[in-house]
Amino acid sequence: MDNILYLVLPCFNEEEVLPETSERLRVKMNGLIKQNKIDEKSRVIFVNDGSKDRTWNLIREFHEKDKLFGGINLSRNVGHQNALLAGLLTVREYADMVISMDADLQDDIDAIDEMVEKYLDGTDIVYGVRSSRKKDTFFKKVTAEGFYKIMNTMGANTVFNHADYRLMSKRALDGLSQYGEVNLFLRGIVPMIGYPTDVVYYERGERFAGKSKYPLGKMLSFAVEGITSLSTRPIRMITTLGFFIFLVSIGMLIYSLIRHFTGATIVGWTTLMVSVWAIGGLILLSLGVVGEYIGKIYLETKMRPRYIIEQFLNDKD
Repeated sequence: MDNILYLVLPCFNEEEVLPETSERLRVKMNGLIKQNKIDEKSRVIFVNDGSKDRTWNLIREFHEKDKLFGGINLSRNVGHQNALLAGLLTVREYADMVISMDADLQDDIDAIDEMVEKYLDGTDIVYGVRSSRKKDTFFKKVTAEGFYKIMNTMGANTVFNHADYRLMSKRALDGLSQYGEVNLFLRGIVPMIGYPTDVVYYERGERFAGKSKYPLGKMLSFAVEGITSLSTRPIRMITTLGFFIFLVSIGMLIYSLIRHFTGATIVGWTTLMVSVWAIGGLILLSLGVVGEYIGKIYLETKMRPRYIIEQFLNDKD
C-alpha cells in the first residue's frame, strides 16, 4: 500500500478563498510527503460545482503550475452533496484514502495529520468533529446544535457536530458507491457503511473570505432533505397523531351526546372554530409531509444521474 491521500474540496463561487486555500494545502501536503506519512502521488482535487465566477479558471491555473492540484468540472450546479460525491467516487480508484473538506478554510487542516495517523492504525472512517462552538453567535450555536438534535430525533442518525470533514478509506468509498439514491445526505449515509470508525476533534475557524453557502434557510431545507431521505419517522408520527385525534373525537362525541341529553345543546362558537382550524391545519401539514416522501419517490424512480463530469484534471504520476 502506497498511502496515497487525495483531498476533495467542493467549490461554488470560491474565487476569493481558493488562492489562500491552495497555498495552505500545498504546505500541508508537502509536509506530510516529506515526513513519509503519505505518498508523493497524493493530490488535492477541487470540484467546481457550476460556479459563476473564476473558480474553474483558478483551478486550471493551479493544475498547470503544480501537479499536486487537480480539478473536476461538473457540467452544471448539482449542489454541495452531489458535488462532494462526484469528487469522492471519481478519485477513489487513484487513492488509498480520501479526505473531504470545505474550501473556505474553516476546517482546521492540521487535523489532517491525526486523521492520517488513525487511518494508518487501521481506521476506515475518521470524522472531523468540532470540539466547541465558542466562536459562534448564540443564535448560530443554538440553531446548529438544534439541527443535529432534530436530525437524530427524527431518525437520521448523524455524528453530533460533524459536517463533511472526514477521512474515508478506499474500502469505505467502495461501500459508499453502492448507495444509489438521488436524494443524497452523506452525513447520514456514511455512518451506515460500517467498518472501523474514529473521531478527531478540532476548532473550526472563521471563514477566510466570501459568504457562507449555508444560511439559516438553506440549513433548514438541508435538515428536511436529510430527515425525509433517511427516515420514515415523520410518517409514523403522523399516524400516531391521527390515532390520537381519533381518540379525542370519540371523547368529543361522548361529550356532545351527554350535552344533548341533558338539554344543553348550544356548543360554544370558539370551540368549534378552534377545532376546525386545528384539524384543517393538521391535515395540510400531514399532506405536506406525505408529499415530501412522494416527491422523493418520484425523483428516485426517474434514476437521473446525480452529476455529469465535464472535465477531470489529474496528473496521476
